[in-house]
Amino acid sequence: MYVLTYRTTPLVNRCICLSQSKLWLFGSGYASFAIMQKPRKYTRVYSWIITLTRPRTMTDTNTNIDTDTDVDTDTSANANANADALDTDSQVSSIDHDPLAVDEVAALTTRIIDNVERVIVGHRDAAEDILITMLARGHLLLEDVPGVGKTMLARSIATSLECSFNRVQFTPDLLPPDVTGVNVFDQQQQVFEFQPGPVFANVVLGDEINRAPPKTQAALLEVMAEQQVTVDGETHAVPDPFTVIATQNDIEPTQTYDLPVAEVDRFTKQIRLGYPNETEEAELLGRVAGHHPIESLEAVATVEDLNRARETVAATTVSESVRSYVAQLAGYTRDNARLGVSPRGAIALVRLAQARAVFEGRDFVIPDDIHAEIHAAWSHRIQTADTVESARIVDDALDEVPVEWYRTTMMRGEPDDIAKPGDFE
Repeated sequence: MYVLTYRTTPLVNRCICLSQSKLWLFGSGYASFAIMQKPRKYTRVYSWIITLTRPRTMTDTNTNIDTDTDVDTDTSANANANADALDTDSQVSSIDHDPLAVDEVAALTTRIIDNVERVIVGHRDAAEDILITMLARGHLLLEDVPGVGKTMLARSIATSLECSFNRVQFTPDLLPPDVTGVNVFDQQQQVFEFQPGPVFANVVLGDEINRAPPKTQAALLEVMAEQQVTVDGETHAVPDPFTVIATQNDIEPTQTYDLPVAEVDRFTKQIRLGYPNETEEAELLGRVAGHHPIESLEAVATVEDLNRARETVAATTVSESVRSYVAQLAGYTRDNARLGVSPRGAIALVRLAQARAVFEGRDFVIPDDIHAEIHAAWSHRIQTADTVESARIVDDALDEVPVEWYRTTMMRGEPDDIAKPGDFE
């Protein structure tokens, strides 16, 4: 058996001619093939980049294979560059960051959102939601109709923070290695090199994520939960900070796949943008009549600023009474819905409340922070009977679970156990 690893440029059809075996392969995607001694004369593969995987123990280097040497050279250079980038990212993620003062974080978030509004009209609340999600070390699901600015909003946030940004267009023929990356054999160096996928960025936009089949959607499970990718038994850390912003098409249900429950639960928040009103749309048309404002948008903060702000959020006080309140709310959803909020969902709500408190200029969480974030954090996680909306379960939980005892405790000034950031890991 002769086995070769080869990679072509995405979305560009390439042809490999193996002169001895008479095998022709076409395409632009990822796949694995074993070249037998007597293969069919012609094999046509569409919409895949071709990857032929060679066993690691194979040492025979005398196989005569005619390929595009220019592509081999480019692949080797790109592999080395990507390897250097991965090393840099792993070093950055291990650095300890000094937290900012609460008022500095509040000023930072205001500066970022004001900058985003140079591009995005009428969606200040959505920009706040994305920024709070990033401060809470989470991921965001945007569900709305096409053309309302979901991609541009994510790109504006990333540009304002000077973050690396990658976009993945999910399609029915997309495969997991197209998202996470793949090991490619360098014929010149005789070693396997990891070619990172688009998830290796600070902000990753998964466009129309529900158009891809479940096995491709599942490629995001590990990286969203653990900020790492495992390929062929080797683990690669993604850049820090790392946030996935996914958009979901909700107007063509017959041409999409439902997201797995495990993946939905990994999204910290789900929001909708909606259409702008007439005044906002008129202003938007005036801004884009010439050059698009995203072309001239400049960063007003750095990745280091974001990491330091995250440390401030992680150190925000969450009293024992607030934690108990969240636990009671979560318990109510489990008792009154087919699928209630998971412990991961409760953790997400607490972290969002911490970010909301800092956003409001406080270093401690109050029930109002829980109320401000609970619908976006929990509604998409709850599954109910067809006649009951998940948002109704959240509303009922807020109505039924009392919060007055918390206010009484705070007014009496009784000491309260303070949550440490590690309590919510």
